[in-house]
Amino acid sequence: MLLRIAATAELGTLLVLFSNLATVHSPVVSSAIGPVHGCSYLFVIVLAIREARSAGTRLAALVPGIGGLLVLRRLATERQHGRAS
Repeated sequence: MLLRIAATAELGTLLVLFSNLATVHSPVVSSAIGPVHGCSYLFVIVLAIREARSAGTRLAALVPGIGGLLVLRRLATERQHGRAS
């Protein structure tokens, strides 16, 4: 649950930062959203290390922006294969 929230925040804040950069480039938006993006990125990495079994899933968390979503997908696959065994 926490990983899903952090992954969504990571992607959402990155989209806001890119939108701001492409349009008005307001320093206020960058100052407010930048740290939130950084924290959510770090949360994704830490939570992936905690929850994932495979090194590939842990490494997927390092992909900026979509790493959290990649980890969620890989974790779902890991759990599905774990139950089938």
